[in-house]
Amino acid sequence: MTDKFIKIGAAAKLLGVSIDTLRKWELSGELIPDRKSQAGTRFYDSSKLINLGDADSSTICYARVSSHDQKADLDRQQAMLEAYCAAKGWKFELIKDLGSGMNYRKKGLQKLLEKILRKQTKRLVLTHKDRLLRFGAELVFSFCELQGIEIVIINKGEQPSFEEELAQDVLEIITVFSARLYGLRSKKHKKLLLGLQEEVDQVVRNIDNHATRIQN
Repeated sequence: MTDKFIKIGAAAKLLGVSIDTLRKWELSGELIPDRKSQAGTRFYDSSKLINLGDADSSTICYARVSSHDQKADLDRQQAMLEAYCAAKGWKFELIKDLGSGMNYRKKGLQKLLEKILRKQTKRLVLTHKDRLLRFGAELVFSFCELQGIEIVIINKGEQPSFEEELAQDVLEIITVFSARLYGLRSKKHKKLLLGLQEEVDQVVRNIDNHATRIQN
């Protein structure tokens, strides 16, 4: 086998995708190995891959939910992203995360940021802007712009009001803080948690009342 043909690991690295993604593309017929050994080792023509990468780099789809009980929403995001990219004819890799939008250390997010900084993708597709991060999404979008990476948000919809955004931010902060306190099982922390929940409920009520007064 000449140097022109490379194995699947090298091919995945060249295209900036995972080996699993190349296997999925083979099953779907999107990218078939140029040769296969009797043992089943896949070989790709490197010159073709270079041209393919220049013509249409991998699209990355990112989906996220905050907790395990939102798995149905994660499945809906995945289905929407897959259908959208299929309709556009884009080859894509799906990255999923489970965790708060305020957590910058999620495994999937770290993988996404690495690909952006190394310019290993052509576009990033989200169902909604806040699926990326609760705070800091604009900074990630700026990195994409500097790298020439296109941002596609499927559902832009109407922008939430200031009051709605504030309520969502407060609830996100409290959710993270409460989760940390809940792991500390002392009576003192449980009492603090209850008091914190009461304060949150009051803040949300105040925001709702303020929004109602403005509308009237």
